[in-house]
Amino acid sequence: MPSPFNRERLGRELTNLMERTRDRQLRLAVTGLSQAGKTAFLTSLVNQLRHAGLEAQLDLLPAAREGRLLGAQRLSQPDLGVPRFPYDAALDALNAKPPRWPEPTRGISELRLQLRYRPAQRGWLAPEFNHLTLDLFDYPGEWLLDLPMLAHDFDSWCQAQTQHSGVHRQALFSAWQARVEQLDPAAEADEAQLADLAAAYADGLKQAKQAGFSDLQPGRFLLPGELEGAPVLQFFPLPAIGLSTEQRQALPETSVYATLAKRFRYYQQHIVKPFYRDHFRRFDRQIVLVDVLGALNAGPERFEDLSRALQQLMHSFDYGQRSLLTRLFSPRIDRLAIAATKADHVTPDQHSNLVRLLEALLAEPLKDLRFADIPVKALSLAAIRATQAREVNQQGQRLAALYGTTLQGEDVLIYPGDVPARLPEERFWQQQGFDFPHFRPMGSSDQALAHIRMDAALDWLLGDKLA
Repeated sequence: MPSPFNRERLGRELTNLMERTRDRQLRLAVTGLSQAGKTAFLTSLVNQLRHAGLEAQLDLLPAAREGRLLGAQRLSQPDLGVPRFPYDAALDALNAKPPRWPEPTRGISELRLQLRYRPAQRGWLAPEFNHLTLDLFDYPGEWLLDLPMLAHDFDSWCQAQTQHSGVHRQALFSAWQARVEQLDPAAEADEAQLADLAAAYADGLKQAKQAGFSDLQPGRFLLPGELEGAPVLQFFPLPAIGLSTEQRQALPETSVYATLAKRFRYYQQHIVKPFYRDHFRRFDRQIVLVDVLGALNAGPERFEDLSRALQQLMHSFDYGQRSLLTRLFSPRIDRLAIAATKADHVTPDQHSNLVRLLEALLAEPLKDLRFADIPVKALSLAAIRATQAREVNQQGQRLAALYGTTLQGEDVLIYPGDVPARLPEERFWQQQGFDFPHFRPMGSSDQALAHIRMDAALDWLLGDKLA
């Protein structure tokens, strides 16, 4: 006889199956690298849906504009072994005195919402109200960086990681590089030495993240969680070692090369693959959040690094048209949004340029998606608004500006600069014509969070399910 836990799990799976048969369940992937704004986006998404029909400004979502969307309730966790997304803690941070941004994600969490709405058209026997179950999933952006590793073996991964160009990035790893080049791949592995070199490599990754770089693998080195100190995190890429495939395969299992390759395969198969299998292969819709402005602030080398990381990442997801069978047994992402976050950090006249720059940054993946006939929409948004648009009079001209409070508590009125509408050329970087500070959130008390174009994102991701 099945245990109570197994019966409960079986019942939950059957309920999910019935909901998916009726197409009344949607799993949304909120995807983004570290500091792209996933936690802010999820907090605002829940907040806007909870306040729908009240004071939430959702004019671009027809179900809300027409008064048909009655709101949303949080339901019990679909997976009892996964923590609930800390929505209440995020709101407490935003409503603190002074308000502060929610803590960044340091582990996996989930949230299930039930949306209640009136259908736009009703048949004779149709119910007055319908509901949509929305499953949300949050995770550290650092872990997302590992998904492209599934396309590599140890040798090709080493080659990819040791071919990074850029003076600033190379300088961060120069001390580690000098030490690892002294290693003999055929020598007997020294556990203490490998652990020390892996720690030095992890320090380089952490410094690179602080310097604004994005393409950083392995991601768990940045946020190891329960794997802290485990041998699975004690590997690193080797530079070209001048050995043929046959020679490498002939090395003893206790050699430096074989030990590192074994740990890479374990990390790939037991850490990265389950993360992808258990979560990312189950999604129906996706929004990819991109901190384009942060990359512009950081300079050309970091901007190029972000582009490379995003293009590799986009190839890691399973996109395709849905049918009843795929919806039940092999979900695919059938609609995608890409969003430039922190749109409130530039003046409204620059938002269209921000979208065009985002499309240029992801030009190759977008071509592949459109060729496959996957609906995709690019937009700019601010999930939680931190500034107000103002106009200032300068020499008889009305100029757009931003008013906000910096993280240091200073009230400022600034114009951060023009966003290029295409990939920046050398002249843009030489002029250093773009610079924005980081602002405090505006807070909300009991009101819906102020935002920019969250309703447009919700309409694209959910609107057809609320018809």
